[in-house]
Order: sequence, then C-alpha cells, then structure tokens
Amino acid sequence: MKSLVLTLAVLFSGAIMAQDVKPTFEKEGNTIKGTYYYNNGEIRQQGFYNKEGKLHGEWKSYDETGKKISMGQYENGVKTGKWFFWEGEKLSEVNYSDNSVASVTTWSNKSDVVVNYKQ
Repeated sequence: MKSLVLTLAVLFSGAIMAQDVKPTFEKEGNTIKGTYYYNNGEIRQQGFYNKEGKLHGEWKSYDETGKKISMGQYENGVKTGKWFFWEGEKLSEVNYSDNSVASVTTWSNKSDVVVNYKQ
C-alpha cells in the first residue's frame, strides 16, 4: 500500500516536469495560480504558489479525459493534511505529517472492504 502511495506521489511530482504545452500563471491575491496542461489541452494539474514560489494551498491533478485523480494541500512546499487519490474503483486517503505519509485508508466501490495503514 505504501508503495502505491509513493508511486502516485512520484507521478504527481513528475507530471510537472513532463510538460509539452506551456503552463499558465495568473495572480490571485497574494498567490499565483498555476495551470499545467496535457497535449490535448485538458488540465493536468492546477494549484497555487506563495510569494516565495513554493507550492501552497490546494492542488488537483486530472487524467487526460479531465477526471480528477488526486487532490490535496501544500503548506509552503510541504504536503500536509489529507490527500485523496482516485484509481479506478478505489479511493485512497493519505494523511501527511511533516511531509511524510502518516496513514493510508483505501476504499473500493466493488466491496465493503476498507484497508487502513498507519505508520
């Protein structure tokens, strides 16, 4: 389970680097909203940067069809609180503490099974 979460986190981080379509940036109050795109024009990721250029606030990732695949919060460049990852029929809730995975809970629409992992 932990390896699945780490894989998703690496993909999430690597998606920013694999950009062919130029991202857009717009000022919203004291933050900058960044939007990254797939080659087909669909949004890949969207979120905010603080004045220091660090990820800050809500970030969302989408697949190439526009379906949400992850959502969570950054605080000054550090993952914090609950993050959600959708993969097929599964939803994983990952709790971060000090930028590390503290616990993972996974639900599946195909069964009543809940898998819970705590570090």
